[in-house]
Amino acid sequence: MRGVFVAAGVALAVSILLTPYLIRFFARQGFGQEIRAEGPASHKSKRGTPTMGGVAILLSIWLGYGVAHLLTADPISASAMLVLFLTTALGVVGFVDDFIKIRRHRNLGLNKTSKLVGQLLTAVIFGILALRFANARNLTPASDKLSFVREIAVLSFGAVGFVLFSYLVVSAWSNAVNLTDGLDGLAAGTSAMVLATYVIIGFWQFRNSCAITSAAGCYEVRDPLDVAVVAAAAMGGCIGFLWWNAAPARIFMGDTGSLALGGLVAGLSMVTHTELLLVVTGGVFVVEALSVAMQIVVFRTTRRRLFRMAPFHHHFELAGWAETTVIIRFWLLGAICAALGLGIFYSDWLTASAGL
Repeated sequence: MRGVFVAAGVALAVSILLTPYLIRFFARQGFGQEIRAEGPASHKSKRGTPTMGGVAILLSIWLGYGVAHLLTADPISASAMLVLFLTTALGVVGFVDDFIKIRRHRNLGLNKTSKLVGQLLTAVIFGILALRFANARNLTPASDKLSFVREIAVLSFGAVGFVLFSYLVVSAWSNAVNLTDGLDGLAAGTSAMVLATYVIIGFWQFRNSCAITSAAGCYEVRDPLDVAVVAAAAMGGCIGFLWWNAAPARIFMGDTGSLALGGLVAGLSMVTHTELLLVVTGGVFVVEALSVAMQIVVFRTTRRRLFRMAPFHHHFELAGWAETTVIIRFWLLGAICAALGLGIFYSDWLTASAGL
């Protein structure tokens, strides 16, 4: 348990203290954000704001996790390392995307094919390795069975199916967080809430692990406590970054941060066996992604726009809402979704532990 607090504290401190240096460095290098021409007029003033701040989040996650293990001497787990690999690899894809945008002075970086290949390779490697590294109880970091709060025994993918499923999950969540990252602090704040739920979920699964107790309702998860340490480090990193990213933002996380965080929550859902629960917990990300999909479908079929602009948060800006109003209300929705997800998780445990 001490490792969870250490990871969160160290990541928080690193993110808060490192980000100002990145702001100055990126500003000197001219690494400024390009703005969508069709976006809200109020966003034009943000052009040139330093981007690629996701570097601070990634470094804080690694340092928070590393220091926690140095101080506690707890073993490093396969589950945690796979999630960190997934997060970092997608962060690299996002970094390349951001760098191309900056060098070409446009709001388009990697083309769709290049980004797809990057996500595909990362997800396939994760999916293959996640079904390996069985421990003494023959538990691997992930399972080839679909999970809500626990594994749904009748829904098994098999090894090949799981790799394909991994790509679907990783691609969906990395793109969903990326689409949400359009207002100051929106993605960072919402991600921190989702990650906080995974700190609790991981710790609860550890306290009620079948490796410790054979009581009804125990969890068959390989490395829940170490996964909670990763989630705590990421939560601390997001909160620390939010100090500088909150409106008016002095730095943006860019695709470096948003793709990494999307991969992170996707990885956490798979190693905690809660893939479908994440749809509830990360409800804001789901709505943002759905708004884009619905906008495209409706426009292509009727030639009319369902929303003033997608993703969904821009619809409210164009309706006259102040940016901070949209952000705070979406944060409130994020908190409600996170609380609802935790409520479902705990309700399942109560039901299972009572043998119902």
